[in-house]
Amino acid sequence: MPSLYDMSIPIFLRALTNQLTILHKAESHCLSHNLPLSTLLEARLAPDMQPLPFQIQGISNTSKNTAVRVAGISVEAWADDETTFPQLYARIERTIAFLETVKPEAFEGKEEGEVVIRTGAAFGDLKFTGLSYVQNFAVP
Repeated sequence: MPSLYDMSIPIFLRALTNQLTILHKAESHCLSHNLPLSTLLEARLAPDMQPLPFQIQGISNTSKNTAVRVAGISVEAWADDETTFPQLYARIERTIAFLETVKPEAFEGKEEGEVVIRTGAAFGDLKFTGLSYVQNFAVP
């Protein structure tokens, strides 16, 4: 069985790198077709879905929080306040840089460790093992 690290961090790094490429292509498309950048920055796939910056922040948060929640690595809180393509590029690059500092050893022996996500909701906290968190929550 692959390690928790192998099941998460390299997958996140690849996805974030791909997302960076996709965002550059999206911005380039808007610029080459004289479309306002807001056309894509405010886009939603469904009416009740959050716009693109929220989705990028979610990818970033899920990726970094896997290292925080499973491996116990500390990172300062990041504001979710990006609204432009350059800010989104910076957010992804910052996430990649953080994940590149994470060592595989930090995930060793964490398969059965408890991961708790405080929801503040009436139904209570979400509880996982390290393995179930990575397999069923963090990695899409």
